[in-house]
Amino acid sequence: MLVKICGITTKEAAREAVTAGADFIGFVFARSKRKIDPEDVRQIVSTLPPSVKKVGVFVNESRDKIVQIADQAGLDYIQLHGDEPADFAESLPYPVIKAFSIEKTEISAINSYPCDYYLIDSPAGKYRGGNGTTFDWTLLKESRIDREKVILAGGLNPQNIHEAITTARPAGVDVSSGVETDGYKDLLKIKQFITNAKG
Repeated sequence: MLVKICGITTKEAAREAVTAGADFIGFVFARSKRKIDPEDVRQIVSTLPPSVKKVGVFVNESRDKIVQIADQAGLDYIQLHGDEPADFAESLPYPVIKAFSIEKTEISAINSYPCDYYLIDSPAGKYRGGNGTTFDWTLLKESRIDREKVILAGGLNPQNIHEAITTARPAGVDVSSGVETDGYKDLLKIKQFITNAKG
């Protein structure tokens, strides 16, 4: 099971995620309480092994800005969390993770989108993603989305991750607020989440 810990803002949280076995570390460059500066990401990334993939999260950002930040920060993947069309994703010189709300997107539109992974999330709240709410995982179970490309997100935490994986059968899972306490990454929760997801 692939695990992505998103919304990382400190070296300590990144190190704990890597030590516990995370496959992806996510950094938010869009409007969010977890937004981080590219130079700060570069410093965190410099301490991480190449085997862990570094993901930048963007919402309706220009191609030039995305590439500039990705190059500066040392990213491996671009996560598009806005309304970016297929040709925009194809124009990026990086592998792409595209976020979709399964309750608001046609399955055919998801399957035809040119990306390496589909991040299936709950409907957007104040910000795109990171709202800490789950959706009906059976929708994913019953869909014809290529399960080998699905990363499940939305309201996941150490307590519900086993049920989520058992129900939805994704290739990977993504968490941000579900491993936080009082709005900050909780190192114990990160470890518990990854252990439960991979266990």
